[in-house]
Amino acid sequence: MKAFTQVHGLVCPVDRANIDTDAIIPKQFLKSIKRTGFGPYLFDEWRYTNYGEPGMDCSTRPLNKDFVLNQPRYQGAQVLLARDNFGCGSSREHAPWAIDDYGFRVVIAPSFADIFFGNCYKNGILPIVASAETVDQLFAECFANEGYKLNVDLESQTVTLPSGASFKFDITPHRKHCLLNGLDEIGLTLQHADEIKAFEAKHKTAQPWLFA
Repeated sequence: MKAFTQVHGLVCPVDRANIDTDAIIPKQFLKSIKRTGFGPYLFDEWRYTNYGEPGMDCSTRPLNKDFVLNQPRYQGAQVLLARDNFGCGSSREHAPWAIDDYGFRVVIAPSFADIFFGNCYKNGILPIVASAETVDQLFAECFANEGYKLNVDLESQTVTLPSGASFKFDITPHRKHCLLNGLDEIGLTLQHADEIKAFEAKHKTAQPWLFA
């Protein structure tokens, strides 16, 4: 998993509440479990005007020019700005896979669906809960200023606006440690590889019939 320390990134505003995981990555793309290659299908039904299928060459598909991801001013964005209850619906982990594969490292919203919120941390994405008032301000400033960027610093737990104003965000010490060090659940387990090997060797000696 990619470590997260600080991002100074362009903001892309998706001004809708209750965006569910089927909108983030539609069901027909769930056949693969490779974790990569989902970026071109992020928000597929909103992003393109034809029906998407796995394996399609998205570079030749007709675009919905009104959708924010297709607007030139938001190309290369690393911060996704959304409204309430982002990531609701099913528990599919493909949703954060698609967000990460597209290039977003941060999602800011007033609230998130619980499972999606946890899955973000497992995939190196920082989900930030901000007040509705703060999110309203970010949307207004982003729409008014092309090239609008935020600086997100995980160590200090701050988001700094172009004006120099900033706000703090909460994160548990465990999740912060994992993001800073690029550790998912497998990475955390492998930190104890020597102890695991020692236990297995001892167990095999004490109860060899289990390994026959």
